[in-house]
Amino acid sequence: MTELIGWFGATVLIATIGRQVYTQWRDGSTGGLSRWLFIGQLTASTAFVFYSWMLGNWVFVVTNTLMLVTAALGQWVYLANRRSPRRRTA
Repeated sequence: MTELIGWFGATVLIATIGRQVYTQWRDGSTGGLSRWLFIGQLTASTAFVFYSWMLGNWVFVVTNTLMLVTAALGQWVYLANRRSPRRRTA
């Protein structure tokens, strides 16, 4: 049951952050986002992947790896949107 709760929480977290990145990409918007948001997420997720791996906690290894991928995509979309002529700030 404990693992199931962990996987459920991981799924909700990844879906929530993934949806934000998708919306940012779809709208071509950078409004309300700091350039440091995804940089901080990249850094934290990298540290958490190693920490989770050292603990042997596979729920968090997978979750933090997916968060790392999401952060990289989010940073890429953020930078692409800032350079795009169709950019909207809201």
